[in-house]
Amino acid sequence: MRILLVHNCYQEKGGEDVVVANEIGLLERSGHRVKIFKADSSMISDFAAKVNAFRRAVYNEAVRRTLAERLARDLPDVVHVHNTFPLLSASVYDACADAGVPVVQTLHNYRLFCAGALLLRNGKICELCLDGKPYRAVVHRCYRGSLLGSLAAANVIAYQHRHRTWSTKVARFIALTAFARNKFIEAGLPSERIVIKPNFVMDPGAPDLEGREGVLFVGRLSKEKGVIHLIRALSHTDVPLRILGDGPERAALQAQASTNVIFEGSVTPERVRQAMRSARFMVLPSLSYEGFPLSVAEGLANGLPVIASRLGSLTEIVEDNVTGRLISPADPAALRAAVTELRDDPNRLKAMSLAARRRYEAFYAPEWNIEQLLAVYRDVIDEAKIKRQGEGR
Repeated sequence: MRILLVHNCYQEKGGEDVVVANEIGLLERSGHRVKIFKADSSMISDFAAKVNAFRRAVYNEAVRRTLAERLARDLPDVVHVHNTFPLLSASVYDACADAGVPVVQTLHNYRLFCAGALLLRNGKICELCLDGKPYRAVVHRCYRGSLLGSLAAANVIAYQHRHRTWSTKVARFIALTAFARNKFIEAGLPSERIVIKPNFVMDPGAPDLEGREGVLFVGRLSKEKGVIHLIRALSHTDVPLRILGDGPERAALQAQASTNVIFEGSVTPERVRQAMRSARFMVLPSLSYEGFPLSVAEGLANGLPVIASRLGSLTEIVEDNVTGRLISPADPAALRAAVTELRDDPNRLKAMSLAARRRYEAFYAPEWNIEQLLAVYRDVIDEAKIKRQGEGR
């Protein structure tokens, strides 16, 4: 197949950018031709650039023209969109419609109807904008606390609703979990066009379950990750805790942590793999509806049981008392009890480690993922052919 991936890269590279790179590699290794049409938000570096991005966030005519040229030159069978905000805009969908190329869109977060993308406000779940009224986000400054940014994000959402982008210009949506699929249906997306395909990670090889020690957190140090509750749960205990990752909350977290908590900052993928193969289990105490954290899939691949918040998609990815434990979010006492319980029961912990690896092999390995992705592509390509035949083209 000939595939064109469309992606607006983030200012701070994260899991979504990794997913895009991983899918490109997986498709190319499977013999498909992949091109990418991208923009990079790191270019928004000063006030003038922010104003320009605000002006073009809803619709960027220059992007439409440029993408139309790419479509005519590359002749893709399908366009796979990951992110268009803020530099690419809704113009992407019009260019594809004009060219008669079917669009697949992965729903990494909830930005289609939530300006903040996480359904989170002031550290708590917020679903105010599910009813299609996005301008509440401006009042609450839901996009990074910015009035201008929140208005831009709300304008984008409102435009796409008015112009029926999601009901007429996307052939298939990919949700990462059943929970996310249901949320998008609540928000008005056509249920018959939403399929479920999780993220994947490459196989690190069968793990050695002996000689493991301590607890691990891997991820961005931002408020929605709930790391403060992990710090409160395990500081001043005899449980070693390693925290891999960086972010705006790092200094505040370090100020509250005791000596058994080690912050390693941003590290290489190889260091993450090493840490996962030496820890007893990992913890994700998130306060938000996670999409599909790659760190959890990596943990399962490395035979690492996961203690996670009983919240949103995490309740599907982590099987309680089988591949880990689910606990109430923002509850340090429950988190400490779960850690102690598993640490003091090595036989149960080993059974969970084996189950974690089996779950990875069954659901999150690349060989399964590529088949699911190609099936989605084939379906929309066949539908587009039938449509063209019906129109006599």
